[in-house]
Formats: sequence, C-alpha cells, structure tokens
Amino acid sequence: MPGQLRDYFVVLPDSVAGAAVAGRIPAPEATGPAPRAGDALTVAHPSGRPWVVARPLHRKVSHLARGADALVLIGPDRVPDAVLAGLLEGARDRAGLERRLARLPGLYHVVARLSGETWIRGTASGLRRIYHARHPDAGTLASDRPAVLARLTDAPLDDGALALRLLDFVPHPLSRRVVWRGVHETGAGYGLALPAAAPGTAAAPGPTEYRWWEPPPGELSLAEGARRLGDAVAASVRAHVGGVDRISCELSGGMDSTALTFAARDTGPAALSLLTVAARDRYSEDESWARRAVEAAHLSTPAATALDHHVIPAGDAPYFYADLAATSAELNDEPLPVAPGRARAHLLLSRAHATGSRYHLTGYGGDELFLGLPHAYQDLFHGNPLTAWNHLSGLRHQLGWPLLPTVKALLARSTFPRWIAGAVSTEPQPVARTPLLSWGVRQSLRPWFTEHGCALITEEFRAAAEHAEPIDPWRGRHVDIDAVRMGARHFQAMEDVGMTIGLPVAAPFYDDRVLEATLAVRLPERVSPWRYKPLLAEAMRGVVPNALLARTTKDHMSSDEHQGLSEHAPELTELWTDSRLAAHGLVDSGRLLRLAAEPFSPVLAEHSISPTVAGETWLRTAENAWPAPHRPSTSEASL
Repeated sequence: MPGQLRDYFVVLPDSVAGAAVAGRIPAPEATGPAPRAGDALTVAHPSGRPWVVARPLHRKVSHLARGADALVLIGPDRVPDAVLAGLLEGARDRAGLERRLARLPGLYHVVARLSGETWIRGTASGLRRIYHARHPDAGTLASDRPAVLARLTDAPLDDGALALRLLDFVPHPLSRRVVWRGVHETGAGYGLALPAAAPGTAAAPGPTEYRWWEPPPGELSLAEGARRLGDAVAASVRAHVGGVDRISCELSGGMDSTALTFAARDTGPAALSLLTVAARDRYSEDESWARRAVEAAHLSTPAATALDHHVIPAGDAPYFYADLAATSAELNDEPLPVAPGRARAHLLLSRAHATGSRYHLTGYGGDELFLGLPHAYQDLFHGNPLTAWNHLSGLRHQLGWPLLPTVKALLARSTFPRWIAGAVSTEPQPVARTPLLSWGVRQSLRPWFTEHGCALITEEFRAAAEHAEPIDPWRGRHVDIDAVRMGARHFQAMEDVGMTIGLPVAAPFYDDRVLEATLAVRLPERVSPWRYKPLLAEAMRGVVPNALLARTTKDHMSSDEHQGLSEHAPELTELWTDSRLAAHGLVDSGRLLRLAAEPFSPVLAEHSISPTVAGETWLRTAENAWPAPHRPSTSEASL
C-alpha cells in the first residue's frame, strides 16, 4: 500500500472506547527495501487498557511507571531505567519534570502521567510535533502523525489548509493549520494536557495547551556561548549515533556538514562513510572543500575507525522534479516544498545505505540557526542603535539594499497581526534589493491559482490576523525561531525517505539544546556581516581543523531546479493532465499544462512551482494511502 506510515505513536484515553480505538490503529506495511516494522509496543494505563501504542521503526521507546505515575520517552536512543527513575521520582508536577528533562538532549517526544493527568509534548524546535483530534466515542486522541488521527476519526481534507501549502512559506501561526479537518496541531514549545475523567463519568474534559518552553535571553558572550553550543552538538550527535558501529554523513563541503562529520567521527564508530554529491556547476566549491575535509579527517582519525569517502558523480544526480511518482512511497504530515528533490535525497541515502551504514547524519538546520537573518537587526536597534546600523550597513552593501528603503524598513513598527493580514498579495514581490526587516517574507499568490484558491489563502491569512500572536515579542527572534521550525518541519521528508530505504536519518542541529545555546548568545556576536557563521565556527574550534572553519562561501543548486523543469516536462505534463488540486478547485490545470510546455517561461523564473508540485503529489499519496473506510449500506444496516 503506498504512503503507509511506518513510525508513529498514539495516546489513548483510559476507557473501553479508547481500547477499541487501539484495535483500529493502522499497521504499517513495508515497501521496497525497508525492514518490516515489528509488533506494536503498548504501554498500559493502570487499568490495563492501552495508553500509548507505538509502532517504532527506528526510534526507541523508553518507559517506566512508579505507582500511578508514568513516563514515556520516544526518541533516537534508549533511555536507561535508572535515568527514567531519576526523572520521574520527586517530580510533583509538570514544571518539576520539565526541569529534569532539560538534562537530556532535546530530541524526544514526552508522554507523562502525573496525578491522574496525561500530558504530551514534542520539541521546541518543531522537529517532533503533537497532534490531537476528537473521536466521537473515545474522546481526545493524540499522536505525532496527523494522518493516523485522520484515519482513526475519518477526517476529510481541509481545502483551506491545503491551499496554504501551495505557498513557498507557511508562517506562524498558519503553519499549525492541519490539512485534515478536525485534526489540530499543538504549537512547538507547547504541550497538550489530557485531564482524566471525573469519578462516575465516562468522558474526560477536552484537552488544554500549556507553554513549557521559553527562548532564553541573549546574554552570553561568543566564547561562553560557543562552549555551550559545542557541548550541545556533541551530545546530540552521541544521542543519535553513540555506540552505532557503522554510520554515514552527508559531507557537502559546507561548514554545517563538516562540523557534524568531525563530531560523528569523535563518537568512535568502527566505520564512517562520507558522501558528497558533485555539482554540475564548474564554479562550485563544495567538492573541493569536501575533499579537504576528508584529507584532514584521515590525518587525525584513529586507526580503529575505517573512514571512506564516496563522491557521487554529478551526472548520476537527478535533476529536481525527477521520478515524481516515487513520492507515493511516503505520506508526509503535509505537502512539503522539498518533495520535488526527493529523487536526489533517495539517491544519496541509497548510496549511504549501500555502504552498510546504520545511521545517517545531515547538516540540515545549520543555515537557519547560524547564518542569522537580517530581521535580527530590528531587535538590536532598540538597545544598541549604533551597533545595529554599523552591522546593517555592512549587510546593506553586500546585498545592494538602497539607503532610504533600508532606513524606512528599520524604523517601521508594524504589529505582527497587521503584518500577517498583508503577508500575501496578488502583486509580484521584488526579491532583489528589498530590505528584509519585518516579521517575515511577503509572498505572491501564483498566477496559476484559481480565484477560489486565492480566496481561500487570503481568508486564512485574514482570519489568522484576528488573533495572531508572535512566537516572541522581538521580531528578529520571532523570525529566527520560525525559520528553524519551518526547516525542522521540512526535514520530515528526508526522514521519511530514510524509513522507506531502511536507514534512519538525523539532523542533530534541530536538537532543542542546540537551539537554546544559539539563542542564548548576544545578538551582535552570533550574527555578523563580516564573519560566516561565527558561533558555529567558534563552537567547533578544536574539533574541526581551523583551515576548514575559514570557508566563507556557500553553493546553491538553483540551476538544477530550473533545468529540471525542462528535463522532466513530460512528467509535469502528466501530473497536470489529471490534477487533483484542480479537482479541488485550487489551481488552473490548463495554465499549468502550458507552463509545462514552456519550462523557461519568465513566469516560472518569477514564481516557484515546487510547492504546487509538492501539493499535487502529496494529495495523490493521501488519497491512496489506505482504503476508504467501509460504510454499511442501508440494506446492510437493517440486517
């Protein structure tokens, strides 16, 4: 069955109806080379009824009960019972348990029961999320996968939320709009409390959200922050691959992947395979920097670790939009704009799997965390205007921002709700020489959207503006955190490809402890127009050779995306010929067919089609993920 989820858990109420739902939880089916998932692991309520039903493929489930209280952690590594006992014992309430949980890498889903109340949370980075839905008989169900809840509650698709996913970016709080009606996402940094039913009653009160995470103040010096970040990165890498004998890393040649390569090597695996995809662009520097990293690693790697480097020729790497039908192998939580690059990801992970790797690390998240976005200078301007203008002037000259528009953007005081209300437009948005200092990026509605699709998107933004609150009152921190959470959400596509192949994939930079260590550094020291990722460079000094930390450039693959529109025009034509998005009234399939025949059209140069392709392929996967639930006919019901 295409699109079957292979790794998820469900939290059930303590009732007969909750136990009945446990029997409906869909069993994952292995496809391709992926290993078949084992039997479900069930953690029981004190009554003996199922509480947490998990079907882990690569993640580990750790659980411990002390009387009526219990703790379940679901993450990359097994947590010893002694550690679980230390976390649970003495924790009188949620706050007490959260203080203890801060000792662990921030990579785990947490399900706990204290004083009769169940509560669940994911991670502050958004890498691990929580969803909930109301079952007509059992009450509130919670899961890390919205598709499972949609299956259990027979939830239909939500066209408004689906239309939002046709944009390049879905900003906070709209990113929480789930693509199935009646399924709700708990915000990153928030938990979900499920009160127990009162004695003598059958139904429990509805769930409530509570905030468990606040971003730390940016008070640390670069030196102190670098020490904390270095420790957090090392701990995150160990949580994923510590004790694994054969691991692999994507070594692009950039600073992020290079840092993780050396951190992974320091865990002492028996074999470490490094994979680099050569670029078609002859001016690309990635491969030469990757080879330098391999040479340096060979010089300092202990003999007990076998280190090998695999360069995938540029000609072997698919262009974007290749093999679009293959996206049916994974049912992501939502359409993700990275889906058109799935064939490239599948190639890399397949080659890594062929080396015998049992765990693969990537540098995803490094750009969002360490590059720093220009919006941050709005925050700095309030407390230190001279320093802010000094830094911003350097950035302005690099990006070609005109003086007067930059000053106007810096002095603007638009509120977050007002920004959300005007964050989409039918007018094309200039992308060059435009100061980016607001609450996010203003976006254009695509010319191939229908009037109905445009109206749905516009209404979603208007409705959100009525009650929208930023992640953080400071717009720079708001944009920084939202960018990290958006990247973590997109990384799910890579994780799901890995599960299809049978290789777990990790992005250690999305660890909450890494996010916290980054935000804790004083802004003008962690973001600079004159240094490339200064915080990461200092954090990895002594782990990564200094010569490799001196790189100040970054390659891009935009040419591969544009060429892919031409190379795979027949596939795109087939996609739009029977468009599911068009059937939902969201896109004009005729316009898309004409664009497929004109891959170098200025319209496609101005407007990215990737999210639309991702929405189309996701919708087909969702429709075919499992058989429609059987509803008895009138004659059957009368028997």
